[in-house]
Amino acid sequence: MSERNGEAQTEQTRDEQVTQFGSATARSKNGTLSIVSIVGQIEGHQLLPPDTKSTKYEHIMPQLAVIEEADDVDGLLLLLNTAGGDIEAGLGIAEMIAGMKKPVASVILGGGHSIGVPIAVAAKRSFIAPSAAMTVHPVRLTGVVIGAPQTYNYFGRIQERIVMFVTNNSNIERKKFIDMMMNTGELAADVGSVIYGEEAVECGLIDEVGSLGDALDWLHGQVRAAGR
Repeated sequence: MSERNGEAQTEQTRDEQVTQFGSATARSKNGTLSIVSIVGQIEGHQLLPPDTKSTKYEHIMPQLAVIEEADDVDGLLLLLNTAGGDIEAGLGIAEMIAGMKKPVASVILGGGHSIGVPIAVAAKRSFIAPSAAMTVHPVRLTGVVIGAPQTYNYFGRIQERIVMFVTNNSNIERKKFIDMMMNTGELAADVGSVIYGEEAVECGLIDEVGSLGDALDWLHGQVRAAGR
């Protein structure tokens, strides 16, 4: 295979990655970074309508495992613009990110709402664009709900899993996070809070206000420090 054909094949593979899975690999003098996007609704065990923009957990989880194991990948950049979605799928993705040993930076662009919050804070360094927003609210389920004590106990246990994960992977205090979830004076048709760039950093939920360049600078610094 000629060098030109090899480059063309590499470009084709990169284009297919972006088109099919919203991911790409960037190689430069600063190292090799994998880029993964979390967009739209995070799809769980139920298929979303075909006209709904979604991120499928069965695509993201294997990607994360491959990135962690790959010798030629130095770090991971997560780009988030998500409305939230399936709780267990989102928590599963967040747990995988938190368990990675390679440097991971997340950037909230537009929005990192609902179950997107644990995914954002799971990174070793989290960034939020000044204009981006995050919605923090209690657990909500759609469909038929059985009105029994066991159901409310189940809701409470799911919510506790989210609270524990977020407080263990960020600098926000438990009481502050719960107060934000239970706020009744901000959302017209729901309970919870919407916070923006600097607010998310001030309360300790996100590490830093910044965008793409800031996240890349941090990742490059981590790669250099590791001597990769």
